[in-house]
This record gives sequence, C-alpha cells and structure tokens, in this order.
Amino acid sequence: MKRNASGKDSAGAGLRLEAFLPYRLSVLANRVSAALARRYQERFGLSIPEWRVMAVLGRCGDLSATELAQRTVMDKVRITRAAQALARKGLIERRRDPGDQRITRHRLTRRGREVHAAIAALALEWERRFLEGLDPRERACLWDLLGRLERRLEEVEGGDVAEGARDAASSATGAAGG
Repeated sequence: MKRNASGKDSAGAGLRLEAFLPYRLSVLANRVSAALARRYQERFGLSIPEWRVMAVLGRCGDLSATELAQRTVMDKVRITRAAQALARKGLIERRRDPGDQRITRHRLTRRGREVHAAIAALALEWERRFLEGLDPRERACLWDLLGRLERRLEEVEGGDVAEGARDAASSATGAAGG
C-alpha cells in the first residue's frame, strides 16, 4: 500500500467508498438483487440475467436482443446466453424477425408466462416486506428521489443513458431487479 507524506493511504486519497453514491447504490442494488434471487433460483432454477430477461418480456412482449439489452441494461452477450438458457428450459421462444432475418425476436411461451406470473407475485411480496421498514411518506420520497436521480443522470450523461432503467422503473415497483 502506497502512503503519502503524512503516512495516509494515497491510493484513492479523499475517496471514502462508504460515502460515495455510485458505490453505495451498486452495493445495495447487488445485495437486493441477490436477496430476491434466492427466492426464485431454488424454486425455478433461473439466474438473475434469465429472470431479468423474462421480467422485461413479461412487461414488453416480443423484443429483439438489442431491445432487451437496452431495457435490462445488460450487454448483448449476457442477453444471448440468458435467452439460450430460457429457450432450452421452454420459457421463451426465439425466432427470426420476418422483416430482417439478422434479428432474433424473443417472447415468453405459455409456460414462460406462468413462471413469470409466479415469480412476479413472489417478487412483489418480497418487495412489500422489504419496504415495510419505510412509512408511506418515506416510500413516496424514495421513488421521487430515484426518479430525480435518473433524470439527473440523463442530464449529466445526455440522452437516453438510463432509458432501459427508467422504462423498467415505470413498469411498477422494480420487481425485475433481482
């Protein structure tokens, strides 16, 4: 470990991770996602990326890999792997776009819709219990602050950086997160 002249750690001088918003948000999001994932992984055998793809397809219907990547904020390689696994499990079907054979479209099968409904109910119940620690005013404030931060990120980064996340958040309460 490098130390500066005063003997303090010079690597990351001035950066206290516990007070750095991106770090705190990332850690919390990962912990929340993992906690929710434990509820559906054992019962349904789905990974977090697989559930995210299913959640978005359940909300938006027929989508391409590019559209899924935008809405889940995951890279296309992860989308492709998740979609292949979901297709093997009979939860989604993949087909070529009739208008452009280079594009693969994805949608839930009947079984996929049933599993989606079961996990969505489980996720919403988990979220309800998780947020019990906040009173209604605090929950409203939390949603307001999240929306403001998303809009601010768009202002700072320009354009549609958070479009997928914003679309997911507007779909309800974030049940797709885990």
